[in-house]
Amino acid sequence: MATHIDVLRELCDAYGISGYESGVRKLFEQHLAPLSEQVLRDRSGGIVGVKTGDATGPKVLVAGHLDEIGFMVTHITPEGFLKFQTIGGWWSQVVLSQRVIVQTRKGNLLGVTGSKPPHILPAEERKKVVELKDVFIDIGATSKEHAEELGVRPGDAIVPYSPFTQMGNPKMYMSKALDNRLGCATAIGVLKELQGQSHPNTLYAGATVQEEVGLRGARTLAHLVNPDIAISVDVGIAGDTPGIDGDQRGQLADAGKGPLLMIYDGSMIPNNRFRDFVLDTAATEKIPVQVESMSGGGTDAGAFHLHGIGVPSVNIGFATRYIHSHNAIVHEDDYFQAIQLITALVKALDKSVVKEIQEW
Repeated sequence: MATHIDVLRELCDAYGISGYESGVRKLFEQHLAPLSEQVLRDRSGGIVGVKTGDATGPKVLVAGHLDEIGFMVTHITPEGFLKFQTIGGWWSQVVLSQRVIVQTRKGNLLGVTGSKPPHILPAEERKKVVELKDVFIDIGATSKEHAEELGVRPGDAIVPYSPFTQMGNPKMYMSKALDNRLGCATAIGVLKELQGQSHPNTLYAGATVQEEVGLRGARTLAHLVNPDIAISVDVGIAGDTPGIDGDQRGQLADAGKGPLLMIYDGSMIPNNRFRDFVLDTAATEKIPVQVESMSGGGTDAGAFHLHGIGVPSVNIGFATRYIHSHNAIVHEDDYFQAIQLITALVKALDKSVVKEIQEW
């Protein structure tokens, strides 16, 4: 059976921007199916494996999201360069001079993002941030017709190219798509840890789609599962890099100091009792947990908690450096401890606990 690191590596190296998740979903299902009694899918592409502990107990949903940020081809210039639409949130300064994969009907093409060279810009213009509308993708084509012969057409997905790498400190992982293949791998990890073990509920562990474009798949997966309680597993922002200080520093978590619990973001104020239950369980299990708050952004928990008449939800995640870029960085300990924490939560979420949380 693949190790936790092997699963994460395979998922990160797979391609699957929002709306184009089918390839990574097939890989995810290969890891999910052997650990599950059955595998369920919604019509948007979300997927969960099912493990029954107590069929009369609550339904517990644990989910990451399959999609990563990327781009989509909108048109080809007469000279053979590709113009694109961003898929998910991109900051223009991290886009330039990066390798990408263009997924065409004839196969994958390697390309690089480019813009007008600074050497020929007036001094004042060199000081300005390059706007995304002025960025293009060079696949080496000599004309529009040549690009079309290579298989490119509008609507093709464009994915960051950045293979999963263990750094000089092998506990630090660098890769594209850690947001949020980490959450997907964690859901699989929890199912692995629970093999042969009892738990007082039915666990639905899997992944949503299209989180990066508005938590869309969280809605459809919640309709499929109709959970009593839910945990989204997604990245947070690491505050342990230069330039982050003061109050902002105090609101963010550090890579390697334990998984994080999001106590506030732009999509949800978590259920107070569920929040406290997570912290109390972590203390009992001696698992370090950090808390983080963000005024903007959101996770699938923001959609889960609004399902039906309400589903108590939390987001548990990882302090991640340089999210929404080609090269995010995360610490191995946080990944393993998140699996440990969520496994402990699932074992503890029985009827009485869930009822108390629901009736806060």
